[in-house]
Amino acid sequence: MIERIASPKAARLHANGKIRCHWAGFDPLYVEYHDTDWGVPEYDDRALFEKLILDGFQAGLSWITILRKRETFRAAFDGFEPAKIASYGAVKVESLMQNNGIIRNRSKIMGTVKSAGLYLDMMERGSFSDYLWEFVDGRPFQNQFKLHADIPTTNEVACRLSKDLKSRGFTFCGPTITYAFMQAVGMVNDHLVDCFRHEECAALNKIKPSKGY
Repeated sequence: MIERIASPKAARLHANGKIRCHWAGFDPLYVEYHDTDWGVPEYDDRALFEKLILDGFQAGLSWITILRKRETFRAAFDGFEPAKIASYGAVKVESLMQNNGIIRNRSKIMGTVKSAGLYLDMMERGSFSDYLWEFVDGRPFQNQFKLHADIPTTNEVACRLSKDLKSRGFTFCGPTITYAFMQAVGMVNDHLVDCFRHEECAALNKIKPSKGY
């Protein structure tokens, strides 16, 4: 979840004249993530799995912590290829527990292995992407928030998604995590209306073609 810290408009004006969401700050890594990734509609099955897992690892931590470790996570978890992760045994899990480049939380690691198996089961019946995007009827929801304080930490759709994921066996997917996930993958556009990325992401507001789930 993106940190909720109050920041006046003037403090969000960057040297290039662009106004960004306050949470991007001036850390180059965070700014790049804000400008190129956060809020962009994601439809790739594997990429959505990766982002869901990373949001789960973030639970109890700041997103910048995960972002700084993202490439190490990708290397440690075989590019977040579910078929590979689902085959992890005790030896692999223990090696991950010794990897100080990731979050060494046994419950989250085991949850990732379990989630990979669940993902593969779901893919046999249809697209993981279609499953997720059905919760917003296949189209990103365009919010019009002017202040960061107005942005919710969850909503009714995120609660339904969380409940459904949990019913299927997924872990670390509470309503706050699922809403942060929805923000990250562009299911909702939560860039502030004066942020230059709000309009750019809104331009991507198209109905996702669906094969059904």
